[in-house]
Amino acid sequence: MSVRALDDFATSGARHVPGALKSCLPGLRRVLEPMDASAAGTRLHQVGGLAEFLEVTGCIGKVAAAVLGEKARPVRAILFNKSAETNWALGWHQDRTICVRERKEAPGFGPWTLKSGMIHVSPPIALLEGMVTVRAHLDDVPPTNAPLLIAPGSHRFGRIGEDRIEAVVDSCGTVSCVAAAGDVWLYATPILHASDAAADPRSRRVLQVDYAATSLPYGLEWLGI
Repeated sequence: MSVRALDDFATSGARHVPGALKSCLPGLRRVLEPMDASAAGTRLHQVGGLAEFLEVTGCIGKVAAAVLGEKARPVRAILFNKSAETNWALGWHQDRTICVRERKEAPGFGPWTLKSGMIHVSPPIALLEGMVTVRAHLDDVPPTNAPLLIAPGSHRFGRIGEDRIEAVVDSCGTVSCVAAAGDVWLYATPILHASDAAADPRSRRVLQVDYAATSLPYGLEWLGI
């Protein structure tokens, strides 16, 4: 399936926005420079200077707002870096957790986990279906440097059990999300995705930000950025 076939976001669950970071890429790189780029993934919270890029008027936030509207807000951010030292592969899966301020009794939420000192929980799939995920590319991601693989349309299958993943991927097909530095890829958060190890590994920094436009039930609160 070609990138052109992804124009309808509601159907495909993905959109490529070339050059979305063109004006702000140098500033974004400066803000993220102190972060540990040697780790496979670094969960970010209260990083000075980052919020201006993520709010709905910022170069990253406005991509999310194009789908979620002006109430879109960043609720989780992770800096990924695949390199010769951290050249991992990841099988097909859905992102199924959110990050909250504190644990509370909440029907339909669970299991609970602690990641990098932050409280995560798996919410009902309907909540994830109302979210989008933005991947902002700080470096080029050619076919040889393990671009993200997605199964377009898989976000419409609800919560996909392990025993169904292969069949859903076969049904939906796959797209390799190549990118140039400064590009953004936008996804429906529950979309099935995977990543191979890079054939020619080099720094491949990606800032991944989850967005939501609604509050949480049962007194839960987004941890936020």
